[in-house]
Amino acid sequence: MRLKILGSAAGGGFPQWNCNFRLSRAARMGAEGVKARTQSSLAASANGVDWVIFNASPDIRQQIAATPELQPAEDAPLRSTPIAAVVLTNADVDHIAGLLSLRERQAFVIYATRRVLDVLDQNSIFNVLDPRVVQRRELPLNVTTQVLDWQNKPTGLTVEPFPVPGKVALFMEDESKANTGFGTQAGDTIGVRIATDAENVAAFYVPGCAAVDSDLKTRLHGARCLLFDGTVYTDDEMLTSGVGSKTGQRMGHMRISGPDGSAAALADVEIGRRIYLHINNTNPILDENSAEAETVRGRGWEIAHDGMEVVL
Repeated sequence: MRLKILGSAAGGGFPQWNCNFRLSRAARMGAEGVKARTQSSLAASANGVDWVIFNASPDIRQQIAATPELQPAEDAPLRSTPIAAVVLTNADVDHIAGLLSLRERQAFVIYATRRVLDVLDQNSIFNVLDPRVVQRRELPLNVTTQVLDWQNKPTGLTVEPFPVPGKVALFMEDESKANTGFGTQAGDTIGVRIATDAENVAAFYVPGCAAVDSDLKTRLHGARCLLFDGTVYTDDEMLTSGVGSKTGQRMGHMRISGPDGSAAALADVEIGRRIYLHINNTNPILDENSAEAETVRGRGWEIAHDGMEVVL
């Protein structure tokens, strides 16, 4: 199985268009060890021919342009794509807006939980992807689903979605329910076990997670590869950097550092490769030469960058 990280940044990308924080400035200046990144998205393939995209970021056109495997083959029909399906892990704008760039009456399949499919169904702009051409298929939680293309041909991959602590998409928040998660329900945020049909090779993709509980630790034990939420290094970094008023927890993301951070929470879980992605523009690990990046690497984690490939 091949995994390609199309985008490794959180919403807004890096540098974010209106961000003048020191890290964004460094990225614009081309500083050594500070790579620009597009918004969170992953591609996976069992055979190198059929590809499944996990989350369609607003940068998906740029990501496809940078990834030859996702472009029409030289001998393919005049309108074609190796992208067989798109799997959505939540309804955040930075994970669904890219669907609008995949219009043009090209057949593929969208897989998502009922909660996320309802968001698409209730927003008529997504009808530019005519459901008669782009099928929408529900992913039941905690059930292994074979990923099929629009002709029901197997892609060679299966996915098992499972709920993780998180938050409903920002534009769906109910302020009257602020004390109970702003209306968050099961299926709003999921992780996905991605596996091959042919052999027991699996990776876990969890780009958004507010806490590591015992159920998640049990599920991840023995994983060959974990791609995990690395949005913020400290919970209050947006406040201390002066660029925002929300904590990581308020956004539905747990911090990396500290005794309650993800690095500590997952330290005793047997995992092959562990990789942080969905990294916010305030997170100091974006600077490869920072003390925070060195600490993360010292704890056995890799820091994702666009174009990074994992072969399992």
